[in-house]
Amino acid sequence: MDGKFDIEDLKRRMNGALSVLRTELAGLRTGRASASILDPIMVDAYGSQMPLNQVATISVPEPRSLSVSIWDRSLVNAVDKAIRESDLGLNPVVDGQNLRIPIPELNAERRQEIVKVAHKYAEQAKVAVRHVRRDGMELLKRLEKGHEISQDDHRVKSEAVQKLTDQMVAEIDAMLAAKEKEILQV
Repeated sequence: MDGKFDIEDLKRRMNGALSVLRTELAGLRTGRASASILDPIMVDAYGSQMPLNQVATISVPEPRSLSVSIWDRSLVNAVDKAIRESDLGLNPVVDGQNLRIPIPELNAERRQEIVKVAHKYAEQAKVAVRHVRRDGMELLKRLEKGHEISQDDHRVKSEAVQKLTDQMVAEIDAMLAAKEKEILQV
């Protein structure tokens, strides 16, 4: 954002944070196994971080387990480590170039852990929205200081940015509440 205030650009950037949150919450499956559980996992491969689905095929052979077929034998340990170190509480079993991942039965303690992860994702989304808000407010201050907008315009546009921020935070809270309910009632 250089020199021109655009509330639609701020809205687009805040919606980006919401879509990331939507994806992360979708990865927090409860009950039945789903390949999307492993979507947020990044693997140290070929000198960089790569999404798991770019180094392996993920399938769901049974309702309570996942199968990960790794394409390059040299990445088996890296994939195993990435899955174990994720916040998902999964313990893969190495079988040659494949990993079998039993999905643990969700007890009350595990449900609480998943809720904590969901809260962490929601907080990250709120921080991203606040960063966009800060960028918008700083731009408005610069424009007013440079006499490109009046004090009244600054106040009106600041209120619009704040209203948009409040709306996005409320949406994040609603998404979190729905996911928390889903996790705890399964």
